Amino acid sequence: MNFKVEYLLVIALVIFSAVFVYMTLVSDSEFGGADGAAEELIYTLNPDYEPIAEPLWEPPGGETESLLFCLQGAIGALIIGLFFGYYYAMSKCKKQTGKT
Repeated sequence: MNFKVEYLLVIALVIFSAVFVYMTLVSDSEFGGADGAAEELIYTLNPDYEPIAEPLWEPPGGETESLLFCLQGAIGALIIGLFFGYYYAMSKCKKQTGKT
């Protein structure tokens, strides 16, 4: 791996960490998503509904939830990309060397 790529990855990680810490500390960040709409609909249909479980940690706002959701998607895409890239490189290497 080239040193430039390593530096870019470290810079990206630092920027993401800074944004995550900032968004976690901001308490008035609100962004309505599908979870909130579903919760409102459930309570509209059944006002006596009680949830089975409570979350261990509640993010301070919707943007933090969106940030975590995007991070989860990015990690999943990275894993899938690495998987396909690895097997593509393996098949290409086998073709070049003539091994089966």
